[in-house]
Order: sequence, then structure tokens, then C-alpha cells
Amino acid sequence: MQSDTYTPSQPPLDHCTTLEVAKMLGMAVRSVQLMVDRNELEAWKTPGGHRRISRASVERWISARGHTGADNATPPVLAGRENVSAKRHPSPSVKAAVGVKQILLIEDSVHFQNLVGLIVQQHFPGVVLHVANDGIAGLAMYGQTQPDVLIVDILLPGIDGATLITALRSQSQFARSHLIVVTSLDEEQREPYAFALQGVQVIHKPRLVAELPAALSACLQSPKASS
Repeated sequence: MQSDTYTPSQPPLDHCTTLEVAKMLGMAVRSVQLMVDRNELEAWKTPGGHRRISRASVERWISARGHTGADNATPPVLAGRENVSAKRHPSPSVKAAVGVKQILLIEDSVHFQNLVGLIVQQHFPGVVLHVANDGIAGLAMYGQTQPDVLIVDILLPGIDGATLITALRSQSQFARSHLIVVTSLDEEQREPYAFALQGVQVIHKPRLVAELPAALSACLQSPKASS
């Protein structure tokens, strides 16, 4: 069981493989290749012929997508742009400063942990992002952080997301948190978990880049997240 604030396990390289970018963005590898061909992403080839894509260009694409995505969401501005990344704390037991918003992401996929981290860095640089890798760690970290927004994947090791949501709803402090569910499951595949998803915003992972910034903006600006 492992939990931590959002920090990649190793310092991120300045480039990614095509497959890594595809997984981060929830796209097919061919779609990423076409983006490179259209000069939407900066790329080059190694002496061995392997394509490498600039991480900075991926971050710029995510930022631009938040401004001009399919839903034409208004870009959220909740903190000073002088901060270049999401504020992080070395341990979830260290409370954020008074008035600083917190997000807890419970997600076992490193690719989607990094993708949510990039979105928070780009759009909410003053927000603290905590990450738990499984449902059991997530339950413990929720009690420590009592976040303004909780983002949960349905398919988790330890405790699945639906069971975790049900457990948290039995706790009085859960009333102060907004809930967003992210999943790779389509609507039919979600049916077994429907008991926990009533009234909950669900974002399909292929739509994460387009939909999560606006969803987080609405949650973080809500009085519920300030109570």
C-alpha cells in the first residue's frame, strides 16, 4: 500500500515515447502519430529510429485543450500564474495552509496520475494535489487531508471505487467534499457500480483532458469546497 502527494516516482524526463503520450492522453498511438505529423507535438527520432516527443509540447497541448476543448470550457483561473506547478506537501499528514484548496486523486494508473497532475499544474497552480495508489490508502488519506475535491477511479486495487465511495458517504466529513469519478468503463460496463454513482459526475477517461478542467473549476469555486 502506497500513498503520497503528487510526485513522479522518478524525475520526469524531458521527452516521452509515443506509447507513453497515448496513454497519458487516453488516445490511440496512431492518433498521437498524426498529431506529430500535424506539428501539434514536437518530436524527433533517435539514432535507432524511435520517435521521442517533447514533454513540454505535450503540456502545451493539454493547456490549449483546456482553452479550446470540445466543450469550449472557460479556462479556470483560481491562483496566481507566478506559481508554475501544483503546490505539493511531503506527506499527507502535513496540512495545507488555511484557505489552500486540496484535491485527492485515488488512481492506480501512473499514466493517469501524471495526466491529472499536468492538468492541475496547468490550470490550478495554487492547489495541492495528493495521490493515493489504491482504495485502502485512499480511505486513510481522505481522513488526513479532508480534500475539497475527491477524484476516484472505479477500478482500484484493494477496495473498488464504488465500495470506497459508499464507505466515505457514511462519514459526516464527506459532506464537504465534491466527488468526481473517472473511469475507462463505458456506460454499460458501469452498471454493476450504479448504486454508488447516482448524482455523481462521471468522466470517461478518453475525455479527461477535455472535461476535467471545467469540472474541477466548478467544484473549487463552489461554496461547498470553502466550508
